[in-house]
Amino acid sequence: MTPYRITMAVAGFNLADLSIAVNGHALTIAGKKADDKPDDGNRFLHQGIASRAFERCFQLADFVEIRGAQLENGLLHVVLRRELPEAMKPRTIAIQGQAGGSKIIADEKAA
Repeated sequence: MTPYRITMAVAGFNLADLSIAVNGHALTIAGKKADDKPDDGNRFLHQGIASRAFERCFQLADFVEIRGAQLENGLLHVVLRRELPEAMKPRTIAIQGQAGGSKIIADEKAA
């Protein structure tokens, strides 16, 4: 099966600020910056990267599994894969018969 991927831009957040949780069919990605900066009284007219907390929730289809997550250059990639159980996978059934099709032989006495 083809893997799926969720990619989110999380610039300004590091690994300690992010969390990924799965509860049933719900995938929750959250980010919260630790308030380690003292309030020095500075006010910004413009701050290019927002640092406010966020939470995104995704509903996963049946049999979707989380294969991994990677934080790279401000992008969080979550890799998903749908794995059907063997009982649910489609299968082919062999058809028995003659290669040229079935032949019906008529009884001459009955005609």
